[in-house]
Amino acid sequence: MTLLPTHPNFKSHFTELLSRALNTFSNADLGINIEFARPKQASHGDYSCNLAMQLAKPLRQDPRTIATLLINAMPASPYLEKIEVAGAGFINLFLTISTKQQFPRIVLEERKEFGCSNFGTGKKIQVEFVSANPTGPLHVGHGRGAAFGASLANVLAATGFSVTREYYVNDAGRQMDILAVSTWLRYLELNDLAILFPTNAYQGEYVRNMAELIYKAHGNHYVRQHDLLTGDIASVRIKGEEDSEALLDQLIADTKNLLGEDYTYFHNFVLTEQLGDCRNDLMEFGVVFDTWFPEQALFEDGAVAHVIKLLEQKDYLYQKDGARWFRSSDFGDEKDRVVQRENGQFTYFASDIAYHLNKFQRGFVRIINVWGADHHGYILRVKGALQALALDSSKLEIVLVQFAVLYRDGVKAPMSTRSGEFVTLRELRQEVGNDAARFFYLLRKNDQHLDFDLDLAKSQHNDNPVYYVQYAHARVCSVLEQWGENLSILATADTAVLTSTVELSLLRKLIDYPEIVDAAARELSPHLITFYLKELAGEFHSYYNSTRFLVPEIPLRLARLSLIASIRQVLVNGLTLLGVSAPDKM
Repeated sequence: MTLLPTHPNFKSHFTELLSRALNTFSNADLGINIEFARPKQASHGDYSCNLAMQLAKPLRQDPRTIATLLINAMPASPYLEKIEVAGAGFINLFLTISTKQQFPRIVLEERKEFGCSNFGTGKKIQVEFVSANPTGPLHVGHGRGAAFGASLANVLAATGFSVTREYYVNDAGRQMDILAVSTWLRYLELNDLAILFPTNAYQGEYVRNMAELIYKAHGNHYVRQHDLLTGDIASVRIKGEEDSEALLDQLIADTKNLLGEDYTYFHNFVLTEQLGDCRNDLMEFGVVFDTWFPEQALFEDGAVAHVIKLLEQKDYLYQKDGARWFRSSDFGDEKDRVVQRENGQFTYFASDIAYHLNKFQRGFVRIINVWGADHHGYILRVKGALQALALDSSKLEIVLVQFAVLYRDGVKAPMSTRSGEFVTLRELRQEVGNDAARFFYLLRKNDQHLDFDLDLAKSQHNDNPVYYVQYAHARVCSVLEQWGENLSILATADTAVLTSTVELSLLRKLIDYPEIVDAAARELSPHLITFYLKELAGEFHSYYNSTRFLVPEIPLRLARLSLIASIRQVLVNGLTLLGVSAPDKM
């Protein structure tokens, strides 16, 4: 058996062969992508291609005839046992058994590098994710964005990209003002002042906790003539929603006037507390950022004012009702957007434009924003602003993540940060563990709704997918521990005796792993790895339940141990990309 020097990318290899075959009888650029799929039945081969059916119309020939011509024109490949025409014109390719049998050796030699590639080498890419307003603890909805973004960044790094993981901190603007005022009002209550707390301020217990910290440290130092506020606060409680928000804005202005320079202390205190809590929560979740980019910096260095000036010079701004508007409808948005209010304050959109200009200035060749699905309407205006600035908006990719809905005992948990009624990410992690949380968040594609079954995540049986995958790893560890010899010899084991149907199927699953990682990176879909690991674990468990590993025949024993050791390595590699541990014992 001739050893493969490394694992080839079979899809790329066969694409090249079919391309060369096509060029022998058609010089025209037909604009057709050559794609391969994995047949569900082993009898249909290891790879299947529908190229002949795509060519039928432009070449005006029968697909089966075209498929036969392509096969006859294909250069020889050392990896192919045979090629067949099937059905309406599918081209089915069968790998040699010896090619499959070499993959345990390849996996055990490459170890943690197995599955990595270099298609992104030298490309500087940014993934910005979570970026939740630091106005309260992260909840389970934010957790899905965190798990997705972190795993996506890991996958991109594994395929060679130079990845910067970034959190955009909204530390300037109205929401932080509401949190600061909410905390001050709770502080006044601790000083025995009768305050009617607005229903549209932040209600959570964490607000009271911050007020208590300030009260313990400073006593009544920040008490002001609260009677000037009482009437407005009462009005906020009885007015309609629109009036309530307007009166809350008035309350913020009154508070700033009353506290003067001391208002900065309250603002900075609540920001530091909540941002610190967010950072610690994410770190404990295994989510670490390279950069925490403060929105406030864009105002301090004049970036916001600068980008507004640029848009004005390009005639993409106009005045209306005292405000300045960006002509976002010119770029497909449903209406134009305010960038500067009549009171002179810049909007969130204005700072977002400046922030994205900053990303381009830092030289990223690809910029990936992971946003909640509720930000869908924001895409056109941001991309429109980039086009207005003569930037290549195609470099910006927006990935939308649906919020997860948590169910406990079949009952949906509430989700409202302002009302204070929500399950925090920390509470979820403490209840089900980091591993279950990370894995469950990736059980479905990011843009699909996810019902997070808390009871299932805590269970320890095969219906729990993360338990099922981790148990496969633990089972391999148990067998190898019983064997008790040097694991390094398994990389040189003769695997030619691995010929059963289940063994050949497992070998094919090993071959799939690098292709799955590659697809997850290209499609920005780390959930593909979750699906793969579940399938690999399922096949392994069936193999484990039907096969003896520590058999008397030494060649067969070493071959089977080599196979399951390589399965263990792939489980570790995949779980690592997902941020999930691989325990030796369960």
